[in-house]
Amino acid sequence: MSKLTTTDHSRDSAGLAYVYPVISRRSGGLSIGVNLNPNNACNWRCVYCQVPNLVRGAAPEINPEQLENELRHLLNDVLRGDFFERYQLPADQRIIRDIAISGNGEPTSCRQFDAVVGAIGQACAEFDLFGALKLVLITNGSLISRPEVQRGLAHWSELGGEVWFKVDSATEAGLRRVNNVKLSPPAVKRHLEICARLCPTWIQTCFFAYDGAPPAETEQQAYLDFLAELQQREIPIEGVLLYGLARPSMQVEAPRLSALPLARLNQMRRQIEALGLKVRLNP
Repeated sequence: MSKLTTTDHSRDSAGLAYVYPVISRRSGGLSIGVNLNPNNACNWRCVYCQVPNLVRGAAPEINPEQLENELRHLLNDVLRGDFFERYQLPADQRIIRDIAISGNGEPTSCRQFDAVVGAIGQACAEFDLFGALKLVLITNGSLISRPEVQRGLAHWSELGGEVWFKVDSATEAGLRRVNNVKLSPPAVKRHLEICARLCPTWIQTCFFAYDGAPPAETEQQAYLDFLAELQQREIPIEGVLLYGLARPSMQVEAPRLSALPLARLNQMRRQIEALGLKVRLNP
């Protein structure tokens, strides 16, 4: 049995179709991932994405009953079995920090998204986990207008869940360069507002060097202006999750990307905090 580490986020480490354990640097311990994109398909193609053989597309039809059974199996193994010994986890990591709907593509592209939320809720109820761990959805937010996504988000909120909503740039050029999508910042803002009014929402931003240079001053200011407008319009954002590159990209741009110094990340953190927003920094 291999040892789980923050640098290995293999989706098949437990031999299951939809559920996998990882040590998450953002969560600070064991995270149970739910992968709705086993086909490695996403409607975006972020240059820093760690998914190998990524293709454009949507999640396939999934089996919510199988997903719920897999989640029950893994939770039982972690909470009642010898999971921690088999995976050689140290004492301070022998606790489930969260269940995260994430995986190898955009999870809300799954047409059974609301059923998936229900399945996770059933499994958590069986093990009496509400309040004992976080429930996190990691999304680019681009499909927020779909009825099944909004139903799922409302239920996710009822379960005590939160959303990590990707905003890597606040300019059209930046969105094309980093996320490889043709999308306007006003559209991102509309999606973000819908999400935030349905479920507690954090903005998740990856800040890194491209060809050895940090984001241009115009990019940084557009991003700060974007956040300031959210504040002015009283869109209920919980805060910003600011992080850098920790694992290598599996995209063709990988040789052009590099991590920024901690001092540079802290400078951006202070600028965001000056707007009155909470910031969690994960270098």
